Amino acid sequence: MLKKISLRSFSIAAQADPGNISRIERGLLPPPHDRAILERYATALGLIEGDDAWLRFFDHAAADRGKIPSDLMNEDSIVKFLPAFFRTLRGKKPTDEEMQAIIEKIQNS
Repeated sequence: MLKKISLRSFSIAAQADPGNISRIERGLLPPPHDRAILERYATALGLIEGDDAWLRFFDHAAADRGKIPSDLMNEDSIVKFLPAFFRTLRGKKPTDEEMQAIIEKIQNS
């Protein structure tokens, strides 16, 4: 969804400094890590909490900071699969045991 909103309008709605928003847009500043600030930004963009777009917004903010989203890091059942996931991203296969555990997790979700 493309939202046609000016930087000034967004900054006013999000109670944000336009200079900092511009720097974030240009990649000179990372997105904020504070959830309350990100919620203000998401709301100013018209995103609805819990929707896919809302989650993607927070996922992109975390990824741009080089972090894994905190809601995922708080789930032990997910965290234990991260090493296998990272190896897969690097082109290395997870072990058979890891694959079985992932399959079981998916089937039980």
